Amino acid sequence: MSDALKPRSGTVRLRLPATSANLGPGFDSAAVALDFYLEIEAETAADFSIAATGRDSERCSAIEDNLILEIYKGLLREHGKPVVPLAIGMVNGIPLGMGCGSSASGRLAAVALAVHFGQLDWSSERILEEACALEGHPDNAAACWLGGFVAAACEGRTVHVARVVPPADWRAIVVLPAEPLATSKARAVLPASYSRADVVANIQSVAMLGLAFAQGRADLLPMAMRDRVHQPYRAQFCPLLPRLLPLAGNHGILGAALSGAGPAVLVVVDCEESMAQASEAIRHALEGLPDPELVICRFPADGASQLLEYRSD
Repeated sequence: MSDALKPRSGTVRLRLPATSANLGPGFDSAAVALDFYLEIEAETAADFSIAATGRDSERCSAIEDNLILEIYKGLLREHGKPVVPLAIGMVNGIPLGMGCGSSASGRLAAVALAVHFGQLDWSSERILEEACALEGHPDNAAACWLGGFVAAACEGRTVHVARVVPPADWRAIVVLPAEPLATSKARAVLPASYSRADVVANIQSVAMLGLAFAQGRADLLPMAMRDRVHQPYRAQFCPLLPRLLPLAGNHGILGAALSGAGPAVLVVVDCEESMAQASEAIRHALEGLPDPELVICRFPADGASQLLEYRSD
């Protein structure tokens, strides 16, 4: 177990990146970290409190029905530890309900806090396994915890992860619509079975997806991000998607896909110099829809596990 994960007193600082899962065909198995963050500083206190700024600060500040606090308390009780009240300062840069990994970052934060303040002797791997079990799938949690591009799968509670650092030149634009979408609603529209043709097409695309990120193969990405398993069914709730998919291969745009379950769309751009024309093309394609927010970002190599900080009192 690394020194950063050993139980100790003091203040905990967490910096958890946003993530974009699926990337088209990698349903519940592939994701990439993005460089906007949920930042948390926590220390012991007489009572629970959260002072939140940033996106969705009112929801993040709520003590009742708070995802982080509920998981934190539940883990401590489950493992026979006293529930230590925390004073939490939070700066949230990850929009809720947009498909940018807000639930994975919150669950990982809760697990990491419980491990520290509950004196749980857990490894980094155990923290990730717990978060993946809470999520129900490993992609977002693995990318948030480890950074970079990940392919992940679960075997029971064991999480298998392959990770690569994305090409340094590649950039991302996350296109956010005005309204969020519940993941449960996005999953409910998926069919119970698929044709062989659709399954084979997705296998072909996802096989190229990992190699495109590992080898910097920009030429593969337009096809590698095509999907026939979830995006055609979710498009009815994600009006940005059909407008943006045709941009792949033009204006420096390498590929476009729903970010997670949507409704945000992840657009991958070939380099910094193409960002202006790619952004202009996106806005032009979305004319007539409510003005979207374009979040310009990179693919960070480091995840939350490398960004943990402790300060002794």
